[in-house]
Amino acid sequence: MFRSCMHTLRVLVISCCSLLLLAPAHATETEAATPIVVTDALGRTVTLPGPAKRLILTQARHLPVLALVHPEPANIVAGWSDEFRTSFSNEYETYKARFPEIAKIPVVGRHTPESFSVEQAMAQRPDLVVLTTNFAGIKPNEDPENSLLLQRFAAANIPVIVIDFFVDPLNNTVPSIRALGTAVGEAERTEEFITLYETHMKNVADRLANVDADDRPPVFVHAHAGSTDCCNSPGTGTFNDMISYAGGHNIGSDVLKTATGKLNFEYINARNPSVYVATGTGAGKRADKGLVIGTGVEETQARESLQRIIDGNRLQSLPAMQNGKAYGIWHAFNDSPLHVVFIEALAAWIHPELFEGVSALDTLNEINERFLTVPMQGTYMVELQPSTTPAQP
Repeated sequence: MFRSCMHTLRVLVISCCSLLLLAPAHATETEAATPIVVTDALGRTVTLPGPAKRLILTQARHLPVLALVHPEPANIVAGWSDEFRTSFSNEYETYKARFPEIAKIPVVGRHTPESFSVEQAMAQRPDLVVLTTNFAGIKPNEDPENSLLLQRFAAANIPVIVIDFFVDPLNNTVPSIRALGTAVGEAERTEEFITLYETHMKNVADRLANVDADDRPPVFVHAHAGSTDCCNSPGTGTFNDMISYAGGHNIGSDVLKTATGKLNFEYINARNPSVYVATGTGAGKRADKGLVIGTGVEETQARESLQRIIDGNRLQSLPAMQNGKAYGIWHAFNDSPLHVVFIEALAAWIHPELFEGVSALDTLNEINERFLTVPMQGTYMVELQPSTTPAQP
């Protein structure tokens, strides 16, 4: 009996020791997990315990931006706004074909701060909220901690990063995409994209280094062309900065002191823009009236809609049309790191003699092949008069 009890005790001791030996190994593995330190577009330092797996995208239009840095973007979104499925319905359908689960992602608001529900967002148990400077209501040079949204999430101990591809894209794109990629544990992939972005942006700047103000032709960017009365145009910021970077002068910036506004027909005619660029997304309530361009669009469709917009707004006599310098481009390049494609295309349209051999389409194709699980397939830029030059391989 004594021997039996001793044997049983010995077995229990050995079992307990085995468990104790296993426990430290597991604890060590947990303790060894290195926290991720992220610096966002505003210079805020945010520490995450590990890669974010449940994101709230306050502006769902940034799903394709997330796709640049993460191969399975839909799998890490826990909640978003409704704008991707409404304002970018063509792109939404292509993502849904690849990631059917996005149809079940909870909607926590529309694309405006007023419609956003902090309570619904918190109910999704996010480990990261992705805000934009506009959405958070943070003005230039303002302390970001004044944002009520940031304060509410901070009170709930939910990490927040702020990104910006729209207010000051030329300065904020790299820190924004780096913050996003680092936060989701894809720092190496993100740095590869940043290298591509910076290389192409530098190439544009280098080729235009000797272009002075007198050599910057007047450019009319007809924003959301055809979907509103004539004629929406960028004023200050965003598109204006990109037009300047591409070596042109935005005629809207001389009279519009806001990001966008309207130019009347008489003013446009008087300025005689030598380059005309219509923008559109090919989606939304008035897609049939606007520029048909983007995902799933054939080149002939895009060209025909461009001609219809020019005719419908009586712009045929502008020098840009007479000299074969009328183009269309996908508007959604503006709130994305892919504005590098817009800038490259615009620079080549404005200064073709300086950009021989440069192809924005090739750049887009490279981004498709190297970074996007859901490639952008369709027509994203078009010339009114088809080029006779063979496309770059």
